[in-house]
Amino acid sequence: MTDDASFIYPPELGTLRYLSDDDREQLLHETMAARPPDAPLWVFAYGSLIWRPDLPVAETVGAVVDGYHRGLCLWSCLSRGTPEAPGLVLALDEGGRCQGVAHRIDSAQAEAALAILWRRELVMDSYRPCWLACVLADGRQVMALAFVLQRRAFNRASDVSDPLVRHVLRHAVGKHGSALDYLVRTVTALRAHGIDDEHLEGLLLRCAA
Repeated sequence: MTDDASFIYPPELGTLRYLSDDDREQLLHETMAARPPDAPLWVFAYGSLIWRPDLPVAETVGAVVDGYHRGLCLWSCLSRGTPEAPGLVLALDEGGRCQGVAHRIDSAQAEAALAILWRRELVMDSYRPCWLACVLADGRQVMALAFVLQRRAFNRASDVSDPLVRHVLRHAVGKHGSALDYLVRTVTALRAHGIDDEHLEGLLLRCAA
């Protein structure tokens, strides 16, 4: 545990909550039941799905969703940290507006893409898949699949102060690399798409030295 009195680390997350195969199957059934009929499969990306989609992408376009914002508000105990030293990763939380990109999946590859996304995003009980109204950079309006933060997620991170972020970026490493690498790659990818995220840029400037 850190000796910095301004924050507590590691957080007290309790028992890690993993989704079962049945849980994921139920979420897939519910998500597909709510899918707009006869519409192309679009996936809204706000974090690592921008720079590492690992999907059969047919088209990528800048995109905006209203009613949600991108925040470093989720503890990662696998990909960018461990249970003993969790990392911080992004989630799509309620309120505000988020600029990202939308990936269109070729219809023939939709089933394969969904399988990839379900294995990747729905390991722990943190996100919920849903369809969000999305405005593309060229003016098209589509419904895009997105993974949003559960309000009661066990690993939700609140009151994330600069000292805490600085500590996490220095120490947290998981099976996909460090929390610092995750933040740097995401900011770099946002810049490449012409997206200026002042909050993440500020965190990187203040906390990643």
